[in-house]
Amino acid sequence: MASSSGPALNEELLCSICLEVFTDPVTTPCGHNFCRTCLSKCWTDTHPCFCPLCKDTFSKRPDLKINTTLREVAQHFKEKLNLGEPEVFCDFCDERKQKAVKTCLMCQSSYCETHLEPHLRVPRLKKHKLINAVENLEDYICQKHERPLELFCRDDQTCVCLFCTEGEHRTHNTVPIEEESREKKNQLVQTQTDIYQTIQDRMKKIQEIKHSVEMRKRNTEKEKSSIVELFTDLIRSIERCQSEQLKMMEEQQKAAEKQAEDLIKELEQEITELKRRNTELEQLSHTDDHLKLLQMSSSLYSRPHSKNWTEIRIDSDVNLKSLIIALTELKKTLDGTLHEKLRQTGLTWAQTFAVDVTLDPDTANPYLILSEDGKQVSLGDIRRNVPENPKRFDPVVCVLAKQGFSSGRFYYEVQVKGKTEWDFGVARESINRKGKITLRPDNGFWALTLRKENQYLACDDPSVSLSLRVKPEKVGVFVDYEEGLVSFYDVESRSHLYSFTGQTFTEKLYPYFSPCFNDEGENSNPLIISPLLD
Repeated sequence: MASSSGPALNEELLCSICLEVFTDPVTTPCGHNFCRTCLSKCWTDTHPCFCPLCKDTFSKRPDLKINTTLREVAQHFKEKLNLGEPEVFCDFCDERKQKAVKTCLMCQSSYCETHLEPHLRVPRLKKHKLINAVENLEDYICQKHERPLELFCRDDQTCVCLFCTEGEHRTHNTVPIEEESREKKNQLVQTQTDIYQTIQDRMKKIQEIKHSVEMRKRNTEKEKSSIVELFTDLIRSIERCQSEQLKMMEEQQKAAEKQAEDLIKELEQEITELKRRNTELEQLSHTDDHLKLLQMSSSLYSRPHSKNWTEIRIDSDVNLKSLIIALTELKKTLDGTLHEKLRQTGLTWAQTFAVDVTLDPDTANPYLILSEDGKQVSLGDIRRNVPENPKRFDPVVCVLAKQGFSSGRFYYEVQVKGKTEWDFGVARESINRKGKITLRPDNGFWALTLRKENQYLACDDPSVSLSLRVKPEKVGVFVDYEEGLVSFYDVESRSHLYSFTGQTFTEKLYPYFSPCFNDEGENSNPLIISPLLD
């Protein structure tokens, strides 16, 4: 096809769904072209309708009309391709050779409509094998027996003649070529159907991923608004507290100044009175009127009435003790609120790196039972008859995911509701899968465990016992490969459980799971990988 008109023209005339030259092309509102039948099939199982190429979504199914100009160009292109096929001419025309319409495999000749007439009339010739005119007749004739290739040997997957079935293909399973051709066509149709369905599934998955990203974007914006609102409220509270405290300090300062003003006025009055009496005493000390001196002595010799000023003072220190206590309490409250909010935001951020995780049956211990969708694992009572391979865990009852990660960040969630024991986390590819396993980073495991219903343990070196107020029902696992970080979260309470930090990863990491033993039915619930990308 490329040689007929050049790659650029080919691409413009190909439907991106069937990958063939357009048939009755229609144009979507976003400007892309598809075969009408292809687009109709595509939109049969999807709602709302969207462009299969750019994924633009249409709220209402567009009323599409055939692009007549593009149809004419595509038709011209098809005709041009057909002109490139070699013409076959009649072997029996003497003068001007006519175009052959049929080739007889028995006569090994090609005929025009005129010379073909005996093959359509004479009984003996009517038994001959006629096919559409071909140039390479030898491809349809057995080179060994020079007979038409009329049969297909299914044992050797090759076309044979009748004489071949009497020789080396005598005991083989042979069928007429037409029968095999019909079967192959049916297989092709089924393959096309499967491919078409796969295309639809992939397109649907693209929509799911886009929807997931959009939802996460909305959630992120919501969380950002929440954080901004939180800090805005904190700033307003601090500003309000500051304003009230400054106002109170100003009022206290004015009260102190008024008190000082009144005390100074009182002191000045007392000084004035003392000065007046001192003047009278001065005058009396120089008098010669002894009678007057004696008469006034009782009132002048006594000290004037005055308050005790020793304990009276204006405090120069500002009493901020109560304010400091109040601010300290406020800080504790704000720190707690802020820490909780930031912790929740941390989990929200980690969830943006969610990946689709499914269990790998080739690694599952023979006693483990996996669900058909690869999302659940539980322990069975009977050892299954499964192929032995180096990847399979035995005798430890655990399993890895199919998906491995050697860079970047990833996150998944596991439902543990109703279980009394479990292990899970991540493990490096080269871990020991046979014999005893010790969950520890130096052995290639970064995991959390539950034992005896409420004993939670981070399998670090040394192990760390976790005191959890709430029993987690769903646990999230976040890994940052480059940062060497593996974190665990209680999804429901949105609280951080534990983090392995400062690790060095040099191999591919796989999610790791163990439902542990059933404990006489007390721990029979499966571990369930929760969906995150819907």
